[in-house]
Amino acid sequence: MKINYSKKLLRLPPYLFAEIDRKKKEALKKGVDIINLGVGDPDLAPPSHIRKKLKEAVDRPENWSYPFGEGLMEFREAVARWYRYRFNVDLDPASEVHCLIGSKEGIAHLPIAFINPSDIVLCPEPGYPVYGGGTIFAEGEPYFMPLLSANGFLPVLDAIPQDVARRAKLLFINYPNNPTGACAGRDFFERVIDFARKHNLIVAHDAAYTELYYTENKPISFLSLPGAKDVGIEFHSLSKTYNMTGWRIGWVCGNAGVIKGISRVKENIDSGTFNAVQAAAIEALDGPQDCTDRVRRTYAERLGILSEGLARLGWKFKTPEATFYLWARTMDGYSSVECVGKVLDEAGIIVTPGNGFGSSGEGYVRFSLTVSSERIEEALERLGRIRW
Repeated sequence: MKINYSKKLLRLPPYLFAEIDRKKKEALKKGVDIINLGVGDPDLAPPSHIRKKLKEAVDRPENWSYPFGEGLMEFREAVARWYRYRFNVDLDPASEVHCLIGSKEGIAHLPIAFINPSDIVLCPEPGYPVYGGGTIFAEGEPYFMPLLSANGFLPVLDAIPQDVARRAKLLFINYPNNPTGACAGRDFFERVIDFARKHNLIVAHDAAYTELYYTENKPISFLSLPGAKDVGIEFHSLSKTYNMTGWRIGWVCGNAGVIKGISRVKENIDSGTFNAVQAAAIEALDGPQDCTDRVRRTYAERLGILSEGLARLGWKFKTPEATFYLWARTMDGYSSVECVGKVLDEAGIIVTPGNGFGSSGEGYVRFSLTVSSERIEEALERLGRIRW
């Protein structure tokens, strides 16, 4: 049988992190001691009180059936309490919060609800590949907004051509930003709201990294701005905050009409998030938050070691304000892919090529802080032996 893939599937670039995993496995087969500073998957354990709640919830028969729907009301109420406590944002748990099987799933499904063929989706670049991938599955056209160091890694909305802005139906933003580590303030979000009103488009803010910050200026929620809920939504996740990546739970909140559209897509595609995981998520959101302080301290220590060591070795970068990533220039004369290949071949270290996040990421690599301080120190020692 001849296999013919859909045109949508053929439009997709290779998924960045799957390709990195393939290269890692090839190196491991050769017996290389790999230090993986590539994919952003926390190496820290989910807090014990959250794990305990999951174990208890798994044994409850009422959690064994299909979960369906928007998520447990108790979960959505916990999200609303957390948003009030953390961001001073009021949410109606009945209509303005929807449980997701991780925020990635919701981000990918959003364009299906609102994008028709030839509609444009404004995507940050470099950026999370799912923004563009979800657009392609919805038969829309991604328009990539370059995030440049000179602009603080913020998109310049006024630089978007008028004909593009008129056709745009959806705008993705992501702060704290993956991969650059940059943060956005109220002034930027105000400009986004004005832009969305002017062009009648939906704003989707990916806020998965708001709790991984290293300064006294905590990242803010897009929804904390007046008028934000009129034009947009915010995705959030328990993956990075509580080290629950494999548990696959997050949420979308904000504009009730937009959330209703996402819900209709999900009704036809999945059956919801396991209720026992939702119970554990409630424990995470309502329980003691000192665990997040410990996570930040751990990453801050690692960031200090990595940034000091890379600067000593001649790497150029701006120290990130948040996330567990460091976005660094490649060494002079090397492309992103060439730099990554040399680091893997000569030092057994995996880092992520910047151009994997889009062409505007060329000339950069991304380091993740998801290994121990000892392994970061070892990685720096290996990097120091490379001759560029």
